[in-house]
Amino acid sequence: MDWHSIYQSKIVSAEEAVQAIKSGNRVFMTGNVSVPRIVLTALVEYAPSLKDVEICQALTVGPTGYVDPAMEGHLRVNTMFISANIRKAVHEGRVDFTPVMLSEFPLLFKNGFLPVDVATIHLSPPDEHGFCSLGVEVGLTKSPAESARIIIAEVNEQMPRTLGDSFIHVSRLNYIVPVNYPIPELPMGDEGPSDVIEKIAGFIAELIPDGATMQLGIGAIPDAVLKYLYHKKDLGVHSELFSDGVIDLVDAGVLTNARKSLHPGKIVAGFILGTKRLYDWVDDNALIEFHRTEYVNDPFVIAQNERMVAINSAIEVDLTGQVCADSIGPKLYSGVGGQLDFIYGASRSKGGVPIIALPSSTTLRDGTPISRIVAMLKQGAGVVTSRNHVRYIITEYGVADLYGKSIRQRANVLIKVAHPDFRAHLEKQAKELNYI
Repeated sequence: MDWHSIYQSKIVSAEEAVQAIKSGNRVFMTGNVSVPRIVLTALVEYAPSLKDVEICQALTVGPTGYVDPAMEGHLRVNTMFISANIRKAVHEGRVDFTPVMLSEFPLLFKNGFLPVDVATIHLSPPDEHGFCSLGVEVGLTKSPAESARIIIAEVNEQMPRTLGDSFIHVSRLNYIVPVNYPIPELPMGDEGPSDVIEKIAGFIAELIPDGATMQLGIGAIPDAVLKYLYHKKDLGVHSELFSDGVIDLVDAGVLTNARKSLHPGKIVAGFILGTKRLYDWVDDNALIEFHRTEYVNDPFVIAQNERMVAINSAIEVDLTGQVCADSIGPKLYSGVGGQLDFIYGASRSKGGVPIIALPSSTTLRDGTPISRIVAMLKQGAGVVTSRNHVRYIITEYGVADLYGKSIRQRANVLIKVAHPDFRAHLEKQAKELNYI
C-alpha cells in the first residue's frame, strides 16, 4: 500500500480521534503556537466521559478550556513550564507543575519516566514521500511523539514545512485530522519601546563579538538586542527558539552563520514564536535546521559553539549572584526553561558570553517601586542560575561581571548596576550581611 492510501485510511474527525484516549491515560500535547486546537476542543467536549486523564505539556499559547474547574476529575494538566494562559490554574492548584530543564523535558517521555499513551501533535501536509513536518514546534515534540503508543495528528494546510530533524512519516500516525487554520501569532517585544530595554540591549550588543553564535530567549530584551547588531559580522544562531527579528539580520548579510563551529551555515533551533512573516520565511527554508530540544539545549552541545552568547532574563538577582527567574517568592511563575542549559553551555564555550539581563527596578500594582537587584532573594524564591554559574548581570545602568569575583566584589559591582534610588539601602544591607 502506498503512502497516499495509508494517509487516506487514517483520516477521521477530531471527535472520532479523541475516543482513542481512555481513562487513566497520559496524553502528550504539542505546545507553543502549535497546540492542536481542533483536537483539543474535541477532547474538552469528550472529557466528561473520561476520568483521570493527564495532559503533559510545556508552554502553550491559546484557549484554556482544558484547565477549567469543570475538567476536575476528567482532565488534569501536568506542565513543565508555566505559561501565562494557565498560571492562574497553577496558583489555584488545578494544574500540576513539574520542574525540569528544557534539555531534559523530552527525555522524561523518551526514557520512560513519563510513559506516553497518546500524543496529540500538529503537522504540515505530507511531502511527495509521505513525510509530514512538525513545523513551528519540533524540539519539544518529536521525541515524546515517537515514544507514544498512539499518535493523533492534526495536519494543517497552513503549517509551514520546516527542515532538519523535523519529519514524521504518515505510516507512524494512527489518526489524522485534516484542518486548515492560521498558526497563532505571538510577536516578540510587543510591550512597546522602552528606554530601559534599549539601554540594556545596547550594553549586551557591546559584548557580542563578530562571529558569535547567539541564543535568543523570549521577551523584549533579546528582540531589542538584534537592532544593535547591524555593524557586526558573520553572526549565527543556535537557540531553543527565535523570532521575526532574525529575518532582517539575515537579509542585511549580518547573520550568515558562516563562522559557527557547529552546524556552520545553518540557524539551529527547536521551535519558533512570531508572526506570519516568520512562518512564511521558515517554510522550506534550507538555512534553518530544527532539532530535538535534548540536542539543541544540551549544554555540552552548546559549548561546542565558539563565541557562544546566551541572553536570558531574570525576576531578581541577589548580591551573591543568585538568579531567580521562575517564581516570585514561593509563587510559581514560569520555569527554568533553557536558561541554565545555555548559561552553562556558553560559559564552557571558547570565548563564550553568558548574560542575565533585567531592568534594575519594577513597580508593584500599588505603585510602589522595588529593586530587582536585592540583598537576598524573596523567601521561597527559586534559584534558576546559581551563583556558581553566573557571569554577566546587565541592567540599564551597566554590566556587572561576576566571574571569579568574591562575594564582597560581587556585592559592590551589583550595587553599581542597581537603580540609584536603592543603592544606599543595598549597601546598608550588604554591610549587615558582612558581604562588604
